[in-house]
Amino acid sequence: MKKVLIQSTSVTFFVFGMLWAVSKIGDLKLFSAFDTISQALKDTELTDYAFNQLRPDPVVDERIVLVNFGTLSRREVAQQLQIISGFKPRVIGMDALYNCEGGLRDSINCPQLLDTLGNLLLSSAIQEAGNVVLGIKLMQTDSLSRFDTEEPDSLEISDPMFSDYAHVGFVTIPTDATYQEDVKISRTIFPSRVIKGKQELAFSVRMAMLYDSVKTKKFLARNIAEEFINFRGNIEVRQLRINSLKNEETSTTNFGTMFFVVDAEDVLTENVSPELFRDKIVVMGYLGDYLGDEAWEDKFFTPLNKKLGGRANPDMFGPVVHSNVVAMILNEDYIDVWSNWQKILFAILVCFLTVALFITIDEKLPIWYDALSVIIQLLLIAVLMLVIVYMFANYNVKLQLDLTIATTALVGPCYDIFKSVQNELKKQLTKRRARVSTQKSELA
Repeated sequence: MKKVLIQSTSVTFFVFGMLWAVSKIGDLKLFSAFDTISQALKDTELTDYAFNQLRPDPVVDERIVLVNFGTLSRREVAQQLQIISGFKPRVIGMDALYNCEGGLRDSINCPQLLDTLGNLLLSSAIQEAGNVVLGIKLMQTDSLSRFDTEEPDSLEISDPMFSDYAHVGFVTIPTDATYQEDVKISRTIFPSRVIKGKQELAFSVRMAMLYDSVKTKKFLARNIAEEFINFRGNIEVRQLRINSLKNEETSTTNFGTMFFVVDAEDVLTENVSPELFRDKIVVMGYLGDYLGDEAWEDKFFTPLNKKLGGRANPDMFGPVVHSNVVAMILNEDYIDVWSNWQKILFAILVCFLTVALFITIDEKLPIWYDALSVIIQLLLIAVLMLVIVYMFANYNVKLQLDLTIATTALVGPCYDIFKSVQNELKKQLTKRRARVSTQKSELA
């Protein structure tokens, strides 16, 4: 038993050492020919299958309504806001920044300034509503961007004539995209960030806070810097009218209606039911030039995408991502994730037990070792993958057993290498002892 424990511990250390070495080789880009494959695998997680296939169809969350403002001018958005505000919603979120990009405040670089009356109307509509949340962006100053860090230290905010009369929340969604045109994969949010000593809440969290502060404070009390979003559904292109109901469904996800959505013209013509908005959270934002538009602007790939690997088209607009977060907070439907120490400890434990099993088989059934070791590895990896999917689909627990699966895959080869080296060292040591014994005999 003592021999097995020592051997198992040594091989476990060897496995983790090999894993570290492989990761360093990967950093050197020695296998750049496989970058396309690795990127496709990176863009897909095992839990996406649970998101995509195993969950029941969502129930419509009637507390949240989305409104498309498409390509409306500020004057038209002001009119839209006045109408919606008259329906007495509890919170109105506007996923937009009303400023001049780059701070260039002239009519050439910022043509929005030409419509002075439109700006005044929008400012007045925000002030009269009194329950508007405007989007802001997390930014980096030039002095910080010189360093190798993605930490924000400043904010891009709407002009004071708008922001002074509204609550604010940052709309920045974590993705690996470097530029706006890059493929953007949405899985997580930052619930809050501290900027210049002040806590800033995410756009979705700010809306939830105004709607139900108790549940939102409970969410923030989890104190998780980056939360996984528990995506439950997308929008169905549904226009709710007073006299008729028209359904036009276009979906790039495997799940249908989670939120009702109203197009710009239906609000402007007041061709909607006031009851749809009363005491609700209304999220206004860009959902295409028209409902059903397949535009890529402010659109993300999410785990609900119909294509798990090699995704073709993004499936969810930014306002819908924010709405999923709001629903997650209000439903207290969070995703729990193992901490780093739990992931490492579990990987070490599984690796150690697998090595101990291999050693036992090698000693007791040496003829069957090669076949049994491969079968055990494959079965163990399959079981781990099933456990990941099962725990996520049924308990909202994201195990992230990547390290465990990687070490399991390396146990067989590493044990063979370790055993070969060990046997060679024993052989050399035996020969040396034999030579020494012979020399002693000759001297005697």
